[in-house]
Amino acid sequence: MSEPQRARPRRYLITPPQIEDVATFVDQFRAAVQGGDVASLQIRLKQGDEIDTVKTREVTKAVKRICAAEHIALIINDSPQLARALEVDGVHLGMDDMDIAEARELVGPDMIIGATCKNSRHQAMIVGEDGADYVAFGAFYPTATKANTTPADPEILTWCQVFLTLPCVAIGGITLENAAPLVSAGADFLAVSSGVWDHHDGPAAAVAMFNRVIDEAMAASKI
Repeated sequence: MSEPQRARPRRYLITPPQIEDVATFVDQFRAAVQGGDVASLQIRLKQGDEIDTVKTREVTKAVKRICAAEHIALIINDSPQLARALEVDGVHLGMDDMDIAEARELVGPDMIIGATCKNSRHQAMIVGEDGADYVAFGAFYPTATKANTTPADPEILTWCQVFLTLPCVAIGGITLENAAPLVSAGADFLAVSSGVWDHHDGPAAAVAMFNRVIDEAMAASKI
């Protein structure tokens, strides 16, 4: 009997750290969606180390209809309370944020909870037991989007495919030039921010090219 085929990895978009003009970003997001498969959008807007609550609310309301129409999961970074208040699809928690079990109590059984695990297999197992819906590893490459990152090796993605039932997200400095090894290693989702929004040919072209990279890497992958 043949083993079940691995699902095709998908795109997990993250907003730029700051958004000055919401209407312009909405146009960029709409273009990105037109470029091809996008699974989710995480709204991660900061003022220093704190959530920019006002801008997060504004951007969430502006993109919510697009996400619903395109079946894109809309995820808020760091705050289960804000995710619940804005009635989005999910919340993503860092290792220093709220405990997964406590967040689950707040948001209920149906909301997606993602958990940052950096490069820790132990943390991935803990959050899985506590009720997380996916784990995120990285940074795999240097990134200007987030300071003080922890380096991760692509092998942890292969480990996740073998030992965990949760999907894994690869994050950190992912570009068209370096994405393929992460797909081959076992990433279920590629989380990208500047690699899409700052691409010289625009977000639609970037998403289309990322999807081609995914397809080519999957064709060559043994996982």
